[in-house]
Amino acid sequence: MPAISRRAFLSSAYLSVALLSAQGGITALAGPALAARGPRRPRVYTRSEWQADPPRSKAEVLDRAPDRLVVHHTATANTGAADLEAAFRLSRAIQRYHMRRNGWEDIGEQFTVSRGGYVLEGRNRSLPAAEAGKHVLGAQAADHNDHTLGIETEGTYTSCLPPARQLAALTSLLAWLCDTYELDPRVAIVGHRDLNRTACPGDRLYAYLPQLRADVARRLGGRAPRRLGAVPPWPALPDGSVEGTALVGDLPFEHGPAVGPHDLTRHPRVL
Repeated sequence: MPAISRRAFLSSAYLSVALLSAQGGITALAGPALAARGPRRPRVYTRSEWQADPPRSKAEVLDRAPDRLVVHHTATANTGAADLEAAFRLSRAIQRYHMRRNGWEDIGEQFTVSRGGYVLEGRNRSLPAAEAGKHVLGAQAADHNDHTLGIETEGTYTSCLPPARQLAALTSLLAWLCDTYELDPRVAIVGHRDLNRTACPGDRLYAYLPQLRADVARRLGGRAPRRLGAVPPWPALPDGSVEGTALVGDLPFEHGPAVGPHDLTRHPRVL
């Protein structure tokens, strides 16, 4: 009998239980079978819903999963506007800044979480790629874009934490991504400053990452993740600093280096 993947096995088991339940049999098994499927995908508002501008080119889809999920903050005001339209305005503003000010092909990050707790798709093709277990090449962590996925958390979190609804949405998104990509949250969830020299995602949010990892691990229910390799080294200068980076965080949408020499050498269209 040919070997099948864990995901394929669970999917087939779920379908079998659903059919039996519909026919009136072993209804009691439906709950555990659903739980075994892992965290559901949170509601993600697509680019068409937040009325994104067309990208200059289609994003590159890599036929593999990322191995790190990078938490950022947007370095914007901790606004009280928490409605859905405010979340849409945020994504449009980030995209305009990235495309017009930075000259990029599209918005840089793959996902954004607003202060109101809304999750939005970022760079074009990000959501369907994630659902397929693949990775869209973005512009969010210099020299690490080909193996990391970036999540923008609206606000500035140097001295305060995100509101509870935003943390809940961030946790749900990370749990779904870790389950989809079969990542260990204790290793995979990192802050921008873990990869580049920057203040992002702010001292308070960065200090909260261990709790965030633990919350995501609980959502996963202890299922075994795939093994993670070491983070590829990034170019270091003789004094130990990282080329092209700086401590940034006092300007809206500027929270540290997003594209580096490695990205431009190996993926010249990353911008």
